[in-house]
Amino acid sequence: MPFKNRLYDIIFGTESRAGQLFDLILILAILCSVGVLLLDTVAAVHSRIGELLVTLEWVFTIAFTVEFIARLYCSPNRRAYLFSFYGMVDLLSILPTYLALFIPGAQQLLVIRLLRVLRIFRVLKLLRYLADANLLIRTLRAAKRKIIIFGFSVITVVVIFGSLMYLIEGPENGFTSLPKSIYWAIVTITTVGYGDITPQSPLGQFVAGIAMFTSYAIIAIPTGIFSAELIQESQRSRRPSRCSNCGRGGHETDALYCKYCSAKLPESV
Repeated sequence: MPFKNRLYDIIFGTESRAGQLFDLILILAILCSVGVLLLDTVAAVHSRIGELLVTLEWVFTIAFTVEFIARLYCSPNRRAYLFSFYGMVDLLSILPTYLALFIPGAQQLLVIRLLRVLRIFRVLKLLRYLADANLLIRTLRAAKRKIIIFGFSVITVVVIFGSLMYLIEGPENGFTSLPKSIYWAIVTITTVGYGDITPQSPLGQFVAGIAMFTSYAIIAIPTGIFSAELIQESQRSRRPSRCSNCGRGGHETDALYCKYCSAKLPESV
């Protein structure tokens, strides 16, 4: 096997022993590099072993750089990989460290290295959850229009409550502007309740109470929309045919074998 094909099988594949070992080492390196990043932000730890953490960071950065170059080298379509989601994640995970050498203040960008955690999902190949993930995506697409309409309705309610509180309470009670009042409405309707701005007048407290009661209905509506669409999409995705061996149904549309007895399903859907 040519070296390039062998390298591709190790880096992108998961069937061979070398590929599985590479994925395991990569996962450990990702977790350790993120751990180094987290420890480096703790002042007490940084003052004690800051130099060691910087050295480890450079070790991980060089290792991930080599891995990125290797992926780019053996990828059949380098442009597609480079501009793909994970290609950008791979690039962003190493760029901040190099930028810190040339741009003052770029060390703040080192937080981007937390994106390395996302690469765990790529190497683990969560195939057993792929069907469920696709089901959720289809459900969100089916409920897209309803969710958009609901979102605009919530924005309208928030603006109305914020405007009312601005008129009722005014700057003397902390509602110094419409944006500030709308911020209070968002905090109240989402049930966060920071308490940094509170109505003082009886009328303002009455309006705040209405906003709080309204928030419960607002929270329940998207859950109902999504649940209804999820049930419908789940019913649509079920395979209508029954297993010829055990006679049980409820299989996914792309299922080839029965999930109860492992017998081959009929060809017709």
